[in-house]
Amino acid sequence: MELYKHKADAYFSNIRFDLISLLPKRGVGRLLELGAGSCDTLVEIKRQNLAEVVVGVELMRLPGTNQENALIDELFYGDFETLNKQFQANSFDVVICGDVLEHLIDPWTAVQNLNYLLKPGGLFIISCPNIRYYETFVNIYVKGSFGYTDFGLFDRTHLRFFCRRDLVQMLRGAGLTVKSVIPSFKFHRKSKFFILNAITFGLFEQLLAVQYVIRSERKT
Repeated sequence: MELYKHKADAYFSNIRFDLISLLPKRGVGRLLELGAGSCDTLVEIKRQNLAEVVVGVELMRLPGTNQENALIDELFYGDFETLNKQFQANSFDVVICGDVLEHLIDPWTAVQNLNYLLKPGGLFIISCPNIRYYETFVNIYVKGSFGYTDFGLFDRTHLRFFCRRDLVQMLRGAGLTVKSVIPSFKFHRKSKFFILNAITFGLFEQLLAVQYVIRSERKT
């Protein structure tokens, strides 16, 4: 908890338009966001009428942010790994985890518990850093240091590290059906990595993706 208290405000405050883009355009009933931060994403979802009810879970209070916005229907403070029993089974149409699982002690059990909260056919959308990103190799094999930082891929608060295959296996192991695995650069079609990936026919995708966004569903 202490490490998070020293994070810059921007660490908690941004709208995840990449995750929002994967939501059904027709809207859903109840949506849960794990690691809601300042709740900017939940507020945007509500503003776009993409969910009737939005619920967030965040580790700590962030005064003066959208945590206090009237559009937020419910907000729980604490660690989901200990809070999860407060939620009922089959109670959400969508669960979102944007850059959260890598911070958990046991993300595999957390994903199973989140799947339990979804209605049959419900959506589970995550984003997670890709440790196979080329900067990992540069840091370790060229610079000779992992190089922990206050944010990003080498965030010192990360407890777990994943490659694409690990993420897919974790979701499938929890009983979810993986529908799409999207490298982060594909949300920025003018980026150099999007262009490089296109001209190399995807050969180096897993070295160019700083994170993956994955859309999966609970089996019916």
